[in-house]
Amino acid sequence: MTETPHDQDAGLLLDSVTLALNGKSLLTIDSLIKPGEILTIMGESGSGKSSLLDFVAGFLRPDFSASGRIILHGRDLTRLPPQQRQIGLMFQSPLLFPHMSVLQNLLYALPAEVKGGKHRQELAEAALRDVGLDGFGGRDPATLSGGQQTRVALMRTLLADPKALLLDEPFSSLDKMRRSDIRQLVFKIARQRELPVLLVTHDMEDAAAADGPVFTLDR
Repeated sequence: MTETPHDQDAGLLLDSVTLALNGKSLLTIDSLIKPGEILTIMGESGSGKSSLLDFVAGFLRPDFSASGRIILHGRDLTRLPPQQRQIGLMFQSPLLFPHMSVLQNLLYALPAEVKGGKHRQELAEAALRDVGLDGFGGRDPATLSGGQQTRVALMRTLLADPKALLLDEPFSSLDKMRRSDIRQLVFKIARQRELPVLLVTHDMEDAAAADGPVFTLDR
């Protein structure tokens, strides 16, 4: 377990969080993830890794029970619905909308308060340039490689302006070379934006690249 002083004004605080399934305790964690820091959660299948992300994001299944608090930059999120938490979540699959172009996928993520069709399109196109996909806006997501889809999914997540980022094994479907490149890109952008990041993985190389604290769960 990572022990960190509880400064609730900066970062993502997991304050005495416990998870249980059908009365059986799965995990207990008490940690602060600082802005730009990546906390890696490792463990066997069924140890509660993804369920921890679900709890932080507000999607915990009703057959689980949880206690403790989720505090982001001093704001208690524990009882808020997912759409009010300002937390970005990336899954193993990019989950791009197949009926939308790449650009439309990105435009969909922009908050409603971002006004003006031209301004919104400029932001989406700039996001594609940031990940080396300039000119890909009109493409069907199905025509992209796995790495390209993951890059689009990353920028779609970030365009929603999250204040923290949850990563549920988003690199696991990529081959070794592509995995390394995309992983470094995701971590670089998260650090540039000073996002506290919670990463779930089975891969020690992911944890090493994250270069942050590691929390290992027992099954």
